[in-house]
Amino acid sequence: MPSTTDPISQAIVALAIVGVFVLLTLEKAHRVLVIFSAVAVLWLVTYLTPYHLISFEAAHRALDLNVLLLLASMMAIVGVLKTTGVFGWMAERIVESSKGRARALQGRVVWFTGILSAFADNVTTVLFMYPMASTMAAAAAIPAAALLLPMVVASNIGGTATLIGDPPNILIGSGAGLSFTAFIVNLAMPVLWMMVACAAFCRWYYRGPLQQARPAPDAPAQAITEPLLLKWGLVISALVFLGFLTHTATHMPPAVPAAIGAAALLVVQDVLYLRKNRASPSERVHGILTVIEREIEWPTLAFFAFLFIAVGAAVATGLIDTVARSLIALIESGRAGMGLSEAGTLLFAALLVLWVSGVLSALIDNIPYVAVAIPLVARLTAELPGDVQVLWWALALGACLGGNGSAIGASANVTVIGLADRAGSHISFRQFTRFGAPMTAITLLIASAFVALHIYVGPRPTLLGGSFGLVLYGLGSRWIRRTPSPVPSL
Repeated sequence: MPSTTDPISQAIVALAIVGVFVLLTLEKAHRVLVIFSAVAVLWLVTYLTPYHLISFEAAHRALDLNVLLLLASMMAIVGVLKTTGVFGWMAERIVESSKGRARALQGRVVWFTGILSAFADNVTTVLFMYPMASTMAAAAAIPAAALLLPMVVASNIGGTATLIGDPPNILIGSGAGLSFTAFIVNLAMPVLWMMVACAAFCRWYYRGPLQQARPAPDAPAQAITEPLLLKWGLVISALVFLGFLTHTATHMPPAVPAAIGAAALLVVQDVLYLRKNRASPSERVHGILTVIEREIEWPTLAFFAFLFIAVGAAVATGLIDTVARSLIALIESGRAGMGLSEAGTLLFAALLVLWVSGVLSALIDNIPYVAVAIPLVARLTAELPGDVQVLWWALALGACLGGNGSAIGASANVTVIGLADRAGSHISFRQFTRFGAPMTAITLLIASAFVALHIYVGPRPTLLGGSFGLVLYGLGSRWIRRTPSPVPSL
């Protein structure tokens, strides 16, 4: 059953997605129930009215198995590593290195997460960082959100810097023929100064709780309980990351090395356990069954699955295509109406791509949006003069950075919120947006300056970008010293 692409069909899907966003903001129901109900409505309209939004068969194709299997596999790997005691040990080392200063602790979480996200998928990064961040927050007696929200925002920013850091970049690199090196050369510098801004903003936003944090009481030293399993886990994890890094050579989606690594680590865990224990039904539940039941966040995976179906309806009915195509008409009218020069027209087009991508990526998953936007940006690069490669960087920056704008803007956001809920540290949709939306605006402004430098100065604005970042850091430091925190003190 093909989807109908008339304006009414697109309007119904748009209303459904907006309704999901509103209900998530109001938090009147669990997020899985909200998106599940929205998909049920889409199917009800599809099969009982002339407006075919998305069929059951099309829903199969809308599901992104790569994302779902990647999430499940990395949750399994993290679950096994947790049994070794490594996260508590690492958290203790970082807390010790901060000498009890909550600000230093937060800064270490931000920078470590951002750097790691540049070389591993941001969802993978937060899955590894979450146990450490939550443990460190408890040790330093600060709110969990004071580390978890900076962590997830830093993961989305850091992932923007490289080809493999965020799924939209992989799509863009493939569609535009851009190399791993091209991403680093063109995006690493602006992302670096976005990280500087992120660290400064996080210190200012949580200034009150960080200042009033009480040193945690001395606790027994955390020990590695399963050193041999940890060694195997680190080796297998390194091989999984190698699989991520060699994607262009092996053509393996990230889920493939993750799934292979998860299976291998579960086998190793079982073999090592059976060396010391007799095999019995009661003893065998320690491994795969425990991981499946307790470590894999099934509500989060269900939310992603239904979200993919809803966004798939937006793609199938042409809603996303309609929104994206309006960019071309707007650029043409802007060039004619304002009498823009070649460079001015290119800047206008790049800023439109950047900000529209940022706004849309805060509301819907950025992966299907980028998939639709790639052929449209390709058309723009064929029609506009100048160094049109900047349009691809604008698309990458907007799609990746916009994910910080709301709780559903990026896969990492949903993952952390689900893990926090499970641990009893609820982060509301409104709480996330209040923190993430200003951070998104700040990073998009930095990206806008980078785009302008790229067009008017050249593709190597390193020195100017660095000066801009230092000025921004100085302003951030002044805000921290003079401005009270918007977060109530504990």
